[in-house]
Amino acid sequence: MKKVSLVALCLAAGILVTSCKKEANNGASFDNRSTAATDYPSSVTSLPVTTVSGDITTNTTWDAAHVWEISGVVTVRSGATLTINAGTFIKSTVNTAGVQNGVLVIAKGAKINAVGTASNPIVFTSRYLLDGNNATVGKPGDFGGVILLGNAVINVGDKLIEGLADDPKFHYGGTNDADNSGTIKFVRIEFAGYVLAPNVEVNSLTLGGVGSGTTIDHVQASYGLDDGFEFFGGKVSPKFLISFANDDDQFDFDNGFTGTIQFAIGVVDAYSTHSASSGASDSNGIESDNNAPAEDATFSKLPKTHPTLSNFSVIGTSAATLSPAITAPGLKWAFRNRRGAEATVNNSLFTGYPTGIVADVDANASLVALNNVSVHGFTAATSVLGTGAFVTSGVLNTSTATAAPTWGMTQPFYNSGAVNLGPAQTRGAITSASGNWLATWTKFTF
Repeated sequence: MKKVSLVALCLAAGILVTSCKKEANNGASFDNRSTAATDYPSSVTSLPVTTVSGDITTNTTWDAAHVWEISGVVTVRSGATLTINAGTFIKSTVNTAGVQNGVLVIAKGAKINAVGTASNPIVFTSRYLLDGNNATVGKPGDFGGVILLGNAVINVGDKLIEGLADDPKFHYGGTNDADNSGTIKFVRIEFAGYVLAPNVEVNSLTLGGVGSGTTIDHVQASYGLDDGFEFFGGKVSPKFLISFANDDDQFDFDNGFTGTIQFAIGVVDAYSTHSASSGASDSNGIESDNNAPAEDATFSKLPKTHPTLSNFSVIGTSAATLSPAITAPGLKWAFRNRRGAEATVNNSLFTGYPTGIVADVDANASLVALNNVSVHGFTAATSVLGTGAFVTSGVLNTSTATAAPTWGMTQPFYNSGAVNLGPAQTRGAITSASGNWLATWTKFTF
């Protein structure tokens, strides 16, 4: 994969700031320019490196006095808890072609306790941003990814997690929707991903059969090789999520996921990589399936995938054609609901994709509720390719304008100038109830 030319960004809610630091993302302005990668500060890059590999079978702590380097696939086994202290940095060893590397798995029955703070987040990132050499550039796939596996219900009973070789410790699914896989708070995952085979990839953060007892909030996934966040079944209900410039979908749901997600942002960098299927664009803001055709060609397995998504802001590009042109194959849907999936979407904003919200040929639009939603698509705002009609209540604003509407946000498009997702309003990820939850811990400048 070619190196990605990254664009500088500072992002904040409701406040436009005219300057920003590369190491701290407190502002809201950026220039649309290419920049050489700037490493994390020497206080981090000079830390001693501790390499870990294999299985973790006893309670273990990774502290911020070291950079922790994952070799291969590190798995926290049932009964053990991995604690990662605030401010800790994690990378992977140098990748070898065709070999899984830099993947952290929390197996069924195990726990993670990764609790950063707004001023001291935990960071999984490219080794090339931790090498003290500003000439090296981070790229998708430099780090493997983080995977949580649990005992919550999935609609196929038991399944091997996507992206890993078949081994019992990589299976997930059970009967306990209240299962607890631990806590992840104030965490960034950057330049993740691994392709085991076509359409079988490790995402930035993957959750398989994760239960509602698990706490996940304030997590940012950036420039991943596949999806930012993918949920395979389970009932975990995260909040305050950011998916930024990931290659495939920003958010992906499968296998009977029935959790609730509140306050989430999906932002596109038009000049990052974008996934393709049979040569056509397959990069969506949100993609939701009940199950794969090989699991059930009728897509009728229970429980049905039915996420409840509240206060989402899904942001594409300001215009269908940008200068310079978007790298092929570009983008596809803001929200693609397909393969028997259902959904409830509340108080949310979608803009800047070719098509806004679609119910595909194999999904019933009458099982998708849109409540107080604004949606834009350059070709179509909403589209029903199969049966039924979307169920709407409250406000449903639609647009097919040539210039993508901002839906009240000051300027949300990453490639179009100073970004500002405010002011606070009743829809989208920034509200008076949420406050400025982006401040301090997020990073959009590489």
